[in-house]
Amino acid sequence: MTDSPHETLREDPDLGPLVDAHGELRLDPAGDLFERLVVSILRQQVSMASAAATRERLFDAVEVTPTGIRTADDEVLRDAGLSRQKTRYVNEVAAAFEEEGYSIDYFEGLTDDAVREELTAITGVGDWTANMQLLFSLGREDVFPVGDLGVRKGFGNVVDEGYDRSEMVEYAERWAPYRSYATLYLWRAQEDIAESVAEVTEE
Repeated sequence: MTDSPHETLREDPDLGPLVDAHGELRLDPAGDLFERLVVSILRQQVSMASAAATRERLFDAVEVTPTGIRTADDEVLRDAGLSRQKTRYVNEVAAAFEEEGYSIDYFEGLTDDAVREELTAITGVGDWTANMQLLFSLGREDVFPVGDLGVRKGFGNVVDEGYDRSEMVEYAERWAPYRSYATLYLWRAQEDIAESVAEVTEE
């Protein structure tokens, strides 16, 4: 019988104290991939509080489905708080979902890299946003989103602030195959988590 993610990480000198402090954090996959992807776009490069306010206005204003977004007037989306750029992005995502038939079931049998490749082909979806879907829509257990500011801050608090991104990725290999769970604990380890900013590199 294999160890659980929490049993494995509890033995790690860096993450063990966080497991003890915060208990058994779990991935909680979303039921609606499209909604979750739209929310990830809203969170790009803004505070969590700002993204939450925009989310509430958007979900009040339109039906957050591919058809609902595509048939909504852009001014309605702008009035909900989306920038011109994010208005374009959510429309691009809606078009891709309609054209490709994307769903949680569609991605179920694909590798993490294949999911990233398909999602990042959509305008407005970069590595950070694709990784958030792997974590929070598909519940993949071994994702390490080093492009996330909160992960890097948590890593600096728990391990060392002197690592660059490639060194962090290499170091995090010790947490495989449960790097998604390690990510949850690193987020808890950063300071001011409620005010964290999703610093994304959508290249």
